[in-house]
Amino acid sequence: MRPSRRRVVLGGLGLIALAGTATGAYAGVEALGLVVTRYRLRPPAWPQGRRLTITVIADLHAGGPNMGLARVDEVVAVANLLKSDLIVLLGDYFATHRFVTEVVPPPAWAGALARLRAPLGVWAIFGNHDWWYDIAGTRRALDAVGIPVLENDARLLGDAPHRFWLAGLGDQLAYRRGHGHFEGVDDLPRTLRGITTDDPVILLVHEPDIFTEVPGRVALTLAGHTHGGQIRIPFIWPSYVPSMYGARFAYGHVVEQGRHMVVSGGLGTSKVPARLGVPPEIVHITLG
Repeated sequence: MRPSRRRVVLGGLGLIALAGTATGAYAGVEALGLVVTRYRLRPPAWPQGRRLTITVIADLHAGGPNMGLARVDEVVAVANLLKSDLIVLLGDYFATHRFVTEVVPPPAWAGALARLRAPLGVWAIFGNHDWWYDIAGTRRALDAVGIPVLENDARLLGDAPHRFWLAGLGDQLAYRRGHGHFEGVDDLPRTLRGITTDDPVILLVHEPDIFTEVPGRVALTLAGHTHGGQIRIPFIWPSYVPSMYGARFAYGHVVEQGRHMVVSGGLGTSKVPARLGVPPEIVHITLG
């Protein structure tokens, strides 16, 4: 007997609902994963044969259910196992979505990050969520544990002849002005003016959109913010990417006109405590 059209439609809707429920459940589980994503790069502006390893921690968003304090400790432990020359923190340190089940205050997540170890140090910048919700507390917490923050500033690291500049940009979305308008505290020209030798440059930014203005003088730009789209369901739900350029700078290794950028998918979550198709990641980069 042929099924009625109504029965077919209801059955189809039931399958869609079941698939949606299963997908949502998996997305919650995937947010609890952790991968190390590795890149080996030879940008034109980086001296040939000079080796440098960098661990990138972006968008921690500390707070349960998916980034409680125990999980922050796990991230720190895995990062230390990579034994990189340099560790950089790209902002957005605590969770701000309405589904937080475990509040991890700034002194707690900063205390965990203070256990990170690298010969050339652990360096930080701020992200938009840090500015929007508790920039003073974030600043105090990092200062208290001795993690330096770069804001439109640069530092010369290493010893000759292997020195390089590490520059950090102020956040591009620091102030919300309403109706989708933002005002940043970023100043790229000032940041670059602080670079006073011809040693190579690595630039830390939270939002990747500034990449269109970064000169070829910068060997590598490191960014976060996008979470790689966070929820990516192929053929059904295009990723939402918080960028004026859409998917252009959503994730991964970007090369444009000889300039190189790596956009980390980050670790935590925004809006909802779920990830799909973009597992939480620590990025490990080998230059040279």
